[in-house]
Amino acid sequence: MPLFPEEPQIHESAQGPRVTPATGRTASTPRPVPGPRSMATPRPGSPGPGPARPAPPAQRTSPAAGKPQASPAAENRSQPKIQLIPVAADAALDAADEAVDLLLDTGRAPADVLVLTTGEAHPWAAHELSFGEAAYWAQHDAADDVFYADAAALERVAPRPVVVVALGGGAESDAVALPAALAKAGALLIVCGDAQRINAALGAAV
Repeated sequence: MPLFPEEPQIHESAQGPRVTPATGRTASTPRPVPGPRSMATPRPGSPGPGPARPAPPAQRTSPAAGKPQASPAAENRSQPKIQLIPVAADAALDAADEAVDLLLDTGRAPADVLVLTTGEAHPWAAHELSFGEAAYWAQHDAADDVFYADAAALERVAPRPVVVVALGGGAESDAVALPAALAKAGALLIVCGDAQRINAALGAAV
């Protein structure tokens, strides 16, 4: 049973991550868009503060999601560990949500986690942005919960110990987003998407 982010099976390598495609599995039950989480408040919650806000859109289900595969590694204290979850682009968001759930269930604080997306925006980010960018970025600056952002906004996003990336965009946008996301990750980078594209973007040979 895969555990991460900081289990012994997650390693680093100067050669870069190598991926063995994982077997498919059935789609998970649709979950509501994650709302603010804290150590004192059980999750999931309704997204964003304020009782007057409408219910967020429900997340779509994915036809399949790959199981996490740890990348081989050698010691390199200057780089975060890298974990790959090989899935199709249209399953990347669901795989990222499962990764976040596992991180929180294994003891990571919500404020430690940043989720970045290429292509389709995460439903939580789309919902919160509907109330204006000022309120949206105020939640980022508060840094007390999991935060979801488009990878195009990486310059504005602060680093966090764990960064989860859902690659649902094109090859060009993914190639730009991944190295920047790696720079934002303090301890662990989890990447959900096409294995060959991930290896190419991170400069590793398949």
